[in-house]
Amino acid sequence: MSEAALPAARPRGRLAGLARMAGLLAAAYLLMVVLMWWGQEWLLFRPERLPPEHRFALPSNVQETWIAVDGGRLHALHLRQPQPGGIALILHGNGGHVGAWWFDLLPYTRAGLDVLMIDYRGYGKSPGRIESQAQLEADVRAAWDHALALVPGGHRVLVGRSLGAGLAVRLAAEVQPDVTLLVSPYTSVLQLAVEHHPWVPRPLMQRLLRYPLRADEALPRVRGPVTLLHGEQDTLIPVHHAQQLHALAPATRLVVVPQGGHGDLHRFPAYQDAVTRALREALGGR
Repeated sequence: MSEAALPAARPRGRLAGLARMAGLLAAAYLLMVVLMWWGQEWLLFRPERLPPEHRFALPSNVQETWIAVDGGRLHALHLRQPQPGGIALILHGNGGHVGAWWFDLLPYTRAGLDVLMIDYRGYGKSPGRIESQAQLEADVRAAWDHALALVPGGHRVLVGRSLGAGLAVRLAAEVQPDVTLLVSPYTSVLQLAVEHHPWVPRPLMQRLLRYPLRADEALPRVRGPVTLLHGEQDTLIPVHHAQQLHALAPATRLVVVPQGGHGDLHRFPAYQDAVTRALREALGGR
């Protein structure tokens, strides 16, 4: 090999190395995308299972109940009032189980409401697992029908928190409750996924995601009163999601708790006052 050939060999070697690196990066990116598609239930849902014999340390007026759904059943807790004026169905967040979310019920009991809170499939004592958005939405609709059968003819209140907020607003657009409360809501899981994973372009994320849960599409179709409650310091679901929902449906009431985060809103008087006010207005001053 002549000395004149050596300078040309070096650029070709560098180009080959860059091509190999680009190939490795492309393969790694593809692998991450495949893992996101395959493991999205693990990313979205963080259930804690309970053994069938588990006993909750709850007052005597709280009973365990079961709700029949397609191919299975859901476990739920039902707080019973002596003479209920209606019932509130509460859809909790994406982690834990119903016992861990059994708090912040005083505004509902003061309003004379029974309370029904469900565990999604695979959460707590509920068997099975979540397999699709259609299944999940059918399950919460079955829970709504069960709630109305428990207290027929009374006021109908629908509450969703975090994950449950998207489910609640989509259900509300279908069943039109007397009042809807959305705590730490999001415009869509699609938008949240894009914000938390900016390395995936939105068009690709839209094709990957099996649980888009488009609250932004459903909210304008809810005719009854809706209150949005959000913590200004929420880093998991930033407050701009609630603000964008309010802009889409200006008739909604937006309550932003200045010091509130994602999981502590119920500890602030502003939150408690807003829930109490929404119930009082919707229930005719009870």
